[in-house]
Formats: sequence, structure tokens, C-alpha cells
Amino acid sequence: MSTSERSCPSAQPDMKGARLLGVVEHGEDGASLSYLNQELEVDAALLAKSGSVPPTVVFRFAAPCVESRCTHFDGQVCRLAARVVEQLEPTVDKLPPCTIRKTCRWYGQEGMPACTRCPQVVTRVTDESTPLYAVAQGQVVHSPDA
Repeated sequence: MSTSERSCPSAQPDMKGARLLGVVEHGEDGASLSYLNQELEVDAALLAKSGSVPPTVVFRFAAPCVESRCTHFDGQVCRLAARVVEQLEPTVDKLPPCTIRKTCRWYGQEGMPACTRCPQVVTRVTDESTPLYAVAQGQVVHSPDA
């Protein structure tokens, strides 16, 4: 598969070809993604379901990777995927159900370690004290192996 056919598992809802990857559930242990069993295209009706909350708080989206038009892409790899694997602890021990795995840039680049951390990734991180916020901003947090 060419790199231009890869999907971003942390896309914005207004990106061309965006589809719903899952619903974000917020619990005592933080946010966790409940994956959809089938692809669902993003439209105004879907986005309206988030009500007064930004859709990126309630949902997580996938879309074709825009590569060099993304701040996380360094010309060869997605640095966000690499930081997620390097700096976040796994939250599951097996591959979660996923509608984009065959095309997912993170999986293609990082393999199963990306998938075992993926459920904790949310598009809009508002709590600056979390490791996910630091990872998203490109900051260094502790390494899981440290």
C-alpha cells in the first residue's frame, strides 16, 4: 500500500473523507474509545449529535492521512504515532476492533503497540496535566519502559 492511501486515526471531522472511528467514553480512569463495528461517514446530522459539546470531545474520527500538510508528519513517519507508542502505556492487551486497521498509518508504522494504546487517544485533550496532552503537543513525558 502506498503511503498516500494511509488513514489517520486521529483526524478532524471536517477533513475530506472523514468517517467516524468511535465514540469517546469519559470515566473515572479517563477517556476510552468505543470503536464502531462499521464505517460511518461524517455529515452534519452526525456532528449535531454532540450537542453543545465539540464533536472532537464526543467522537473520534479517521480520514485519509494528509502527510506533509499535518504538523505531526515529518516527511516519512507520523511522529504522533511514534510518541504515542514511546510514551504512553498500553490500555489493552489485544488488538481492539477497528474499521481502518488495514489502512491505518499508525498500525502500518508502529504495529500492534499503536493499537494497544489507541483506545486512550482522544482528538481534543483539554487536561494539560495528562501524559496524552504532552504527547499531542510533542513534549517528552516518561517512557513506559523507564
